[in-house]
Amino acid sequence: MYWILFIGIMLVSWIVQFRFKNKFKKYSEMPLSSGMSGAEIAQKMLNDSGVNDVEIISVEGQLTDHYNPSNRTVNLSPDVYHGRSVAAASVAAHECGHAIQHATAYSWLQFRSAMVPMVSVASRLTTWVLMIGVFMAIGAQNYYVLAIGVGALFLTTLFSFITLPVEFDASNRALAWLNTAGITHSTQEHDGAKDALKWAAMTYVVAALSSLVTLLYYASILFGRRD
Repeated sequence: MYWILFIGIMLVSWIVQFRFKNKFKKYSEMPLSSGMSGAEIAQKMLNDSGVNDVEIISVEGQLTDHYNPSNRTVNLSPDVYHGRSVAAASVAAHECGHAIQHATAYSWLQFRSAMVPMVSVASRLTTWVLMIGVFMAIGAQNYYVLAIGVGALFLTTLFSFITLPVEFDASNRALAWLNTAGITHSTQEHDGAKDALKWAAMTYVVAALSSLVTLLYYASILFGRRD
């Protein structure tokens, strides 16, 4: 059953990633009627929201856009920073949504940020600890290492699910502001921004489900063999 779930999740993940990249490409080619760049949109959204201590910078790569709460920077990829498209507008506004969450002490973001140090350690150890734990459980009937691995995997899975409301809320803030500020002036632009952010959010949903299936698989080994 778990192998069927693994294959199913892998297939869905591939489809979602494929659709997301296609959507981003499509809306990158849809010019914004306002003519504003992603960097200009980000700056305006922060100013309109009263957030004046966040810097907007360009970072290398594609789809590398993120908000860094440690140094309060909105990091935009070149295509978004310089882009004047619906895709650039939606991504820039989404990342500013995270900056506004930080400024307003959004509870889910605070919870997520508090977990980062633990999850960082857990994610580095999980794969090796689980592999060693499975061999020890089968060969020596020793379940302690496997239990540690399952615990670490539980943390990373919890982190994946806590990320979901953070991402959805940032997208909702972005779409609301783009609409009220008149950035996505036409219905076509608004629907395009909404569609682009929907598929971006789906990548996080699939990642969370994938982590959950993996957790259930190793938990079944741990508790099934102990029984």
